[in-house]
Amino acid sequence: MHKLYSNKLVIFSLVLPGLLTFLIAILAPIVLSVYYSLTDYSGLGAANFTGLANYAALVQDEVFWRALLNSVLLALGFICIQHPIAVLVAWKLDRLQGKAEGLLRCIYFLPNVISVAVIAYLWKFIYNPNFGLLQKVLELFGYEGSFNALGSGTAIWAVLVVLVWHGFGWGMLIYYTGIKNIDQVVYEAAALDGATSSQTFFRITLPMMKPVIKYNVTLAIISALKQMETVYLLTNGGPGNETQFMATYLYKQASGSYKYGYGNAISVVFIVICLAATVLMNKLFAERKEAV
Repeated sequence: MHKLYSNKLVIFSLVLPGLLTFLIAILAPIVLSVYYSLTDYSGLGAANFTGLANYAALVQDEVFWRALLNSVLLALGFICIQHPIAVLVAWKLDRLQGKAEGLLRCIYFLPNVISVAVIAYLWKFIYNPNFGLLQKVLELFGYEGSFNALGSGTAIWAVLVVLVWHGFGWGMLIYYTGIKNIDQVVYEAAALDGATSSQTFFRITLPMMKPVIKYNVTLAIISALKQMETVYLLTNGGPGNETQFMATYLYKQASGSYKYGYGNAISVVFIVICLAATVLMNKLFAERKEAV
């Protein structure tokens, strides 16, 4: 076996499939995207080189900045609302044990199993200003008139609620798995020392969950930037451009407006932001680790 794995030809044959997949499925599309972002390509005909013209237009594009702001708001919603609740729920589920633990875990994850199209139309009915559940609840509290949550001024917040709710199951499941991997001996030792439930959570669970938290927060930021399907089906970026996100705006420019080069410029900026967010998260958590 040692002789087999010391053979360079064997090593190369094992590495080659993964290397080819990376080159063809990841690196080549990125290189092509960078190239087309420097052209006026519309998806048809010739691609004329225009240099940084698309990026210059992007800087002055108010809709792009609105889309980026919405993506940042969603990332903050994930990090500041969804994830703290997900950590607490995962921790409580771990303490339940028995059949209740499995049942509640399935219930919390259920929205992620349902089709995105079904989720979008379900919330459209909930937000319906004539007969929706939200309208009926508001009427119970004495609200008079018709409240359109997906209308101008409130649409972005209504969309953020749906996205934070819909992604809760994945975040919770990852945290739940991380908590399950913590050695129970540590908790038993803490219990023998008289540690309370809150002390156990803040001084044992959270510190030992740092790698999982770093991974989940990075994933949340990237997910917020590439959010598309639910928004597209729920509002299609409207009313106006109030609920545009980077991915939906990219799709609108590349496919809807036939500005393929401009859409690729947005995708390149998207890749740069994702890489910067990943590096930033690694540095933040590395500094915290050193401080401890």
